[in-house]
Amino acid sequence: MLIVVLSGLRDRWASFLGGFVALALGVGLLATMGLGLSATFHAPERSPQRFASSPVVVQGQDRLTLDVRRGPDTVPVERRLDRPQPVDGGVLRELRARWTVTASGGPDAVGVDAPAAEVRALVGDRARVLTGTERAQADPDPERDARALVALNALLGTSGGVTAFVSVFVVASTFAFAVALRRREFGLLRTAGATPGQIRRLLLTEAAALGVLASAAGCALGALGAPLLARTLVDGGLAPAWFTIGGASWPFHTAFWTGVTVALAGAVAASRRAGKVGPTAALREADVDADALPLGRAVLGTGLLLAGLGLLVWTCATEPSALLKRKTYTTLPMLLITGVALLSPLLVRPAARLLPSRRGAVGTLVRENSAAAVRRTAAVAAPVLVTVALAGTLFGSATSVTRAKEAESREQTAAQYVATGEGLRPVTAPPGAVVSPTGTTSVFVRDGAEAVVKYGARAVADPAAFAELARLPVVAGDLRDLDDRSIVVNEEFERHRVGETVEVWRADGSGPVRLRVAAVLALGTGDNGPYVTRANAPGSALDRIDARGGGAATVRALEASGGTLSPERRAGGNPQNRLGMILVLGIALVYTVIGLANTLLMATSVRGGELASLRLAGATRGQILRVVTGEAALAVAIGTGLGLVVTGVVLGALGAGLAALSAPVVLVLPWTVIGAAAGACATVAVAAAALPAWRLTR
Repeated sequence: MLIVVLSGLRDRWASFLGGFVALALGVGLLATMGLGLSATFHAPERSPQRFASSPVVVQGQDRLTLDVRRGPDTVPVERRLDRPQPVDGGVLRELRARWTVTASGGPDAVGVDAPAAEVRALVGDRARVLTGTERAQADPDPERDARALVALNALLGTSGGVTAFVSVFVVASTFAFAVALRRREFGLLRTAGATPGQIRRLLLTEAAALGVLASAAGCALGALGAPLLARTLVDGGLAPAWFTIGGASWPFHTAFWTGVTVALAGAVAASRRAGKVGPTAALREADVDADALPLGRAVLGTGLLLAGLGLLVWTCATEPSALLKRKTYTTLPMLLITGVALLSPLLVRPAARLLPSRRGAVGTLVRENSAAAVRRTAAVAAPVLVTVALAGTLFGSATSVTRAKEAESREQTAAQYVATGEGLRPVTAPPGAVVSPTGTTSVFVRDGAEAVVKYGARAVADPAAFAELARLPVVAGDLRDLDDRSIVVNEEFERHRVGETVEVWRADGSGPVRLRVAAVLALGTGDNGPYVTRANAPGSALDRIDARGGGAATVRALEASGGTLSPERRAGGNPQNRLGMILVLGIALVYTVIGLANTLLMATSVRGGELASLRLAGATRGQILRVVTGEAALAVAIGTGLGLVVTGVVLGALGAGLAALSAPVVLVLPWTVIGAAAGACATVAVAAAALPAWRLTR
């Protein structure tokens, strides 16, 4: 058996080349992403800056601790405050009475030149005592490294998931199509006495050998590609400047065995079909596919398609805000894509028949050959479907969400001018002008007895001016009722009826305070409330000033605030997110190119007899080349059409979700990205079909 396998690999190396390259690239990308993920698990230990010369730092409490119910018991949970509380005055007096105390940059922390054990004994639980590298927690924004790693972890995890998804798809399609082309070979082996089990073992052994070789090559590629990935992420602003690849070994083990498993999994279904080939297949000459969609594939494809549609409907009905999240519109469409791709042999024949018949002999041959050779057409259309659908759903959903946020932001203010920026200076409203300053803050609210939720909120400096300029989607109550004893909430709050009382802890952990619900807002795209007054937002700094009226005097006043003045506020897209989507789409496009080239090179190379018959029938070499390339282009067009259908379904669900959230429904189909992806696929497909056809017709 092993001799037969090795001989087959040597004689048919060109047929296995595409699968080898796809699998090696997939393993390399998985190893690269794994090495990147391992580097995101822990931020580097930073030396303290603010209190570098103090051996001990005493910091005010920076966490809110509340008891919640877990089953029959209660347990404490912590939520980080926006900023630590000031160090207790009594603690400061006691510290200064015994040791040298250094204040730097604010009342939230002080440095102490004293033994740590003695300081802890004195302070007790009235403040936090930091030593060693923990002193960096008193620096400004100590969580910035952790936040950067969380975002990077999500990006690399998503990219790794797309890599695994597309690699399994391409490798499985490659094996399935290669088996379909070898039906006569298997028929000859059956005629020579080979059993179905021996045929299956032959293919599985080939897959194992290919998987081991490709996985080993992929691990070497991963070791070379990981440092390049780190530099690319840093240069693109997706990772902090200190991000580097570590020396973890588990990504190589994971990638290697994943590659071997993918190769074997891709060959299992193909080997079962190959084992059913009878001896009469050796006499087969026709290229008409009568059994292109086995029952198992039809059931699996239908199940995945229905599951994808069901999850979209369920999410839209129960939690429409989840449709606006990148994780959802990156992963959920994969079920639809896989389902449609598995059912593609059922779809390509009627799609090919849509080509008009009045196109001469070349057009007729393109249409009939594509409809007859369902496996070949579906094998080309499926990877195109994956790329086009990913391009449409990723970029379309992201752009639609961004545009919806922009439209919502424009609709929510009647201001003529908006000044934005960190730490704006307060301004005095000129005569005839209405000026509404607001800032960021947060509030903590119990969600039942089991959870504590931190909400990002807006702090209103002038409730009357705010109510006059704001055009928020109020579903109950009145913004004019907002005062120091009330709050404006959205429908996500557990208690969201006008007049109800909400127990709130402020951004600095003070509280609880009981605030009356003055108004309730629709949830929207996620930026609608809550709103409180400055009295309930300690430490909040102005970052936005809306203004109307007053003419040039208002403009001068806003310019003097130190912010950026614009006629309207725009949400804007995140360039880092866009770069991440380009990375994901690039992975899919590379795999599609490999799959197309491999499939068409294999398919066209075995059509020597068919093309020779066309020459004998009077077809010119140019006509034959147009037939072959026309078939490739038609298959790409079918895949593009199916990808657009999937994109339309996903964007339609997103639009329904936006409508359910009372947000502006702005849907964008990214024609430029889709056109570029489809154009790249068409170029590769035509070239991969034309080259062997040109050689065979010499």
